Amino acid sequence: MKTKIDEILEKYENIERDSLIPLLQEIQESQGYISEEAIVKTGKKLQIPTSKIYGVATFYNQFRFEPIGKYHIQVCRGTACHVLGSATVLQELESILKIKAGQTTRDGLFSIEVVACIGACGLAPVISINGEFFANVTSEKIREIINNYRSKEINHE
Repeated sequence: MKTKIDEILEKYENIERDSLIPLLQEIQESQGYISEEAIVKTGKKLQIPTSKIYGVATFYNQFRFEPIGKYHIQVCRGTACHVLGSATVLQELESILKIKAGQTTRDGLFSIEVVACIGACGLAPVISINGEFFANVTSEKIREIINNYRSKEINHE
């Protein structure tokens, strides 16, 4: 059975090594992350050792190696957010969800991503959950926000 990864790789007839990053971007776009299977198949297609592909992919923080959660939380660490306490917000999120930035909860509900800047400096510190912005976030507000999302799941909203 042909997978989405196979379909993407087949589109590239005479692909060269210099196409690795755009190829990984397309795979991540379709899967939400870059799986081990994708790395192995890409290595075979490009005739590159998987260790080299991992090396390139881990160099760039845009690539993920596990699926994101149903609720993908982006924590802004830009200057305004940093000055106004985004490090504390991140620590609180990691404590509540029992995961680190770049990880997904076991139930697949939440994932955390640290981003350089969301572009909402006037709302600092700010987080985004699936594109919905939460402004002037504090440790207390984080607990409330996460509890609201958990309630949505329980109530199937």
